[in-house]
Amino acid sequence: MTHFQKVSLFLLRVSLGWMMFYAGITKVLDPDWSAAGYLRGAKMFPSFYQGLLAPQILPIVNFANEWGLTLLGISLIFGIFVRLSSILGIVLMMLYYLPTLDFPYPNPHAYLVDEHIIYIFVLALFASMRAGRMWGLENWCSTLPICSKFPRIRNWLG
Repeated sequence: MTHFQKVSLFLLRVSLGWMMFYAGITKVLDPDWSAAGYLRGAKMFPSFYQGLLAPQILPIVNFANEWGLTLLGISLIFGIFVRLSSILGIVLMMLYYLPTLDFPYPNPHAYLVDEHIIYIFVLALFASMRAGRMWGLENWCSTLPICSKFPRIRNWLG
């Protein structure tokens, strides 16, 4: 990989990380925030998303949403557990994409592809390219004795 490619991958990882972190931490810090409004408006698989509105499930959905975005952002910014967090981030982005999809329009200004699909592909790129090793903590973490003893951990790190 050229130096320019490494810098580009690093900047893409950190900028997407910042965006995810900010989206998550603002939800964490807002005591009135809830995913309920988003879930109520589901156009695709409405019964699934309506089921997530159940009083015993909605707090779990809110927690997973707030902290999922926040931790995904931290992972990308610091370059640690990037492969694992990218895979989980892909699942999260699919869960965001599907309720807005009024097939084939995810929003009035898009046809099939919106920002969530772009995020999915960028996260897939990060997972496949070991993006956490580009000036991230994964290089340091992979040298720890636990990673030598359990090589599968190294695979999940990135």
